[in-house]
Amino acid sequence: MCADRLIGNSVPESRRGIYRYMRLLLRWLITAIALVAAVFIVPGITVESNAYLAIGVTAIILGLINAFLRPVLHFAACGLIVLTLGLVLPFINGVTLWLASHIASEWFGVGFVVDGFWPAFWGALIVSVVSFILSVLAPDDQPHEHTVEIRRIDI
Repeated sequence: MCADRLIGNSVPESRRGIYRYMRLLLRWLITAIALVAAVFIVPGITVESNAYLAIGVTAIILGLINAFLRPVLHFAACGLIVLTLGLVLPFINGVTLWLASHIASEWFGVGFVVDGFWPAFWGALIVSVVSFILSVLAPDDQPHEHTVEIRRIDI
């Protein structure tokens, strides 16, 4: 059996980079749509200036915070997460949304504003739910590189 077939690498080598960038763009778009839903649903989250720019920049910042800072926060709060059976995780998500809003409005001057912790908490909950639903509905035609094909052998 060929090693490529066993590992499940049916994506040609020349297209793997393009596929990764398309997945990254899709994740960014899903986050942006989830942020728009949070703006419409949660009263304390507003967009003040150019809405497309504010949502796009905030989605990029939120993605970077989720990629780099959120694992550190999870590690730092590991004991509390275990003690509360994960009930503290929505609060961590609220802090990351508030931080992304603060960075977007203060450092980059875009008008994505979260007016406190509770709007950030409810907004993060909305962003999580909408992101989950859209991620389930998003097409994933190509197999992941770490998939393994298992076949039954009759003797």
